Amino acid sequence: MELITEFVIFVLAAFVGFEVISKVPTTLHTPLMSQTNAIHGIVMLGGLIVVGFADDILEEAIGVIAIAFGTINIVGGFMVTDRMLGMFARKPKPKPEPDAGGSGAKAADGEAQA
Repeated sequence: MELITEFVIFVLAAFVGFEVISKVPTTLHTPLMSQTNAIHGIVMLGGLIVVGFADDILEEAIGVIAIAFGTINIVGGFMVTDRMLGMFARKPKPKPEPDAGGSGAKAADGEAQA
């Protein structure tokens, strides 16, 4: 493929991606985060393929940039997903604190009666 064809495909993909993402309601944004990690894995695979078949320095640079951005998005996506799942985790019940003076409540009642 020629460079101009690759650039046109890139620009069209950017416009389509922007339109698709902007139409997602905020309530569905977080559940879809884990699905986008798979998409970014495909971006990384595409970057590896571009670097493997690169004929000049520009194609190698584009491949390296794709790999870097894909990696950043995958790591960030997993961090956000983990944080959101942590919000739904049950909180442990607080344990009752033991009395420092032994049975202080009983001793106070016993002294009051004597």
